[in-house]
Amino acid sequence: MSRLRVESFTISLDGFGAGPNQDIDNPLGVGGTSLHGWAWSTRTFHRAVIGDEGGATEGIDEEYAARGFRNIGAWILGRNMFGPVRGPWPDESWRGWWGENPVYHVPVFVLTHHARPPLVMEGGTTFHFVTDGIVAALDRAREAAGGMDVRLGGGVDVIRQYLRQQLIDEMHVAISPVLLGSGERLFEDVDLPALGYACTRHAASPLATHVVIDRRADR
Repeated sequence: MSRLRVESFTISLDGFGAGPNQDIDNPLGVGGTSLHGWAWSTRTFHRAVIGDEGGATEGIDEEYAARGFRNIGAWILGRNMFGPVRGPWPDESWRGWWGENPVYHVPVFVLTHHARPPLVMEGGTTFHFVTDGIVAALDRAREAAGGMDVRLGGGVDVIRQYLRQQLIDEMHVAISPVLLGSGERLFEDVDLPALGYACTRHAASPLATHVVIDRRADR
């Protein structure tokens, strides 16, 4: 069965995966963009997000950024990761943060309480809006992935929901050397050891400390 993976999810030294007051001008919350300096310097980020060959960083940061796109056949996103619109969709004008050719290039399943028709984009990305919960979204994503893995993009609350159900198989978390002070803590009220998770790898670069957390096979 395909695995559910969290990749390149960055938190601050004080544990926040997003800053406060998320809106259209601050999609990661106030101060949230400061978390991701390690990723923005990599070749993988420039190719996937900016669409150029810039980014000179090699080594650990590039290795972890690149692994996040390997063997991924579908994504799952929370509603807030798709955009700033809250409540019922007023119309279908919001088409994501990424323009007409998003970074995913595979089916993406967006968790929401409000139905919306699938949104077909350029480059192989189709956003499917799932209203019947996290398990249904995972089932649909695995079917669409065709044996490849599913990447869970977040946000913070969505990752916590999947962790509490022990549905995440592997997490790569990057710890950025910044302090946010407030926002959304990734592991708030989540007892990882009790849920069967353990840190199995770690490595550091000048811009981040990378840790991999795996779910034990017996859980």
